[in-house]
Amino acid sequence: MAENLSWTQSLLSAIDIGLVLVLTYMVLIIIGERRTLWMVRGLIILMLAAALSSTFNLKLLSFVLEKLVIGSAVAMAFILQAEFRRFLEQLGRGEIVQLFKPAHEAIPKPDSVIDEIVDAVKELSQNRIGALLILETNRPIDERDFSVPGVRINAEVSKELLQTIFQTTTLLHDGAVLIRGSRVVAAGVILPISERTTSRQLGTRHRAAMGITERVENCLCVVVSEETGSISLAERGTLNRPLTSSKLRELLRDRFSQSVEREAVAPQLRSLGRQLAAQLKALFLRFIRLSSSASREKK
Repeated sequence: MAENLSWTQSLLSAIDIGLVLVLTYMVLIIIGERRTLWMVRGLIILMLAAALSSTFNLKLLSFVLEKLVIGSAVAMAFILQAEFRRFLEQLGRGEIVQLFKPAHEAIPKPDSVIDEIVDAVKELSQNRIGALLILETNRPIDERDFSVPGVRINAEVSKELLQTIFQTTTLLHDGAVLIRGSRVVAAGVILPISERTTSRQLGTRHRAAMGITERVENCLCVVVSEETGSISLAERGTLNRPLTSSKLRELLRDRFSQSVEREAVAPQLRSLGRQLAAQLKALFLRFIRLSSSASREKK
């Protein structure tokens, strides 16, 4: 009787965890944005850790992890309130099937993104309009590395958008534009100025490009001089100047194209689903082994 009760409790616990993971996975599909993948994965890891600590009767650790899971869930609900509102609207309309249909994103071609950037820089240079572009080459830059993080935009990279931002009549033209992959993340970003002694020919934009690339290794900075129209590329605190548009295109293809290459959201979700299934299976087998060993010890 005790063995059956232990088996039932283990099975119910596994089902409970499985349902929570399925619900989390479903919400991830509803949101359908790449930027949420790491947040959801982190939440899932916390949930699994909380379940394991409870299984092994680690009371204090289990208590702390449970509170972290609750706090993380509330924080995600606050950050993604628009997406959750859409989820509740679809659920209220009874559109159950549509909830499981992931929205596919077009896979951007690196060359097309680079062409948009270079074409914009070329025209800005010809018109002697100053510009400063930060290109992330690896992981996202921490906003604390900026003096002012700027205004969120989150739009596809286009020549027209970049040219518009840097027109002297706009409010954001004095700051930098932050580009992540194929998206313009923010504009009006104020960067730290390099404290190194530089040539008097270098203006504030050049020293800002040197400053951010000194502080953050995983980024490039494209600079267009307002006085001369010359094009520069900053990397690891060093300016490569002057550049032609063709040379800039070559350098960006070599250093920036990999950060643009990414999968559509749906394939990543399928991969995440396989990972969740494998983790759930391993957790279920662990419950079975624990219950079996417990019953043998009682005998």
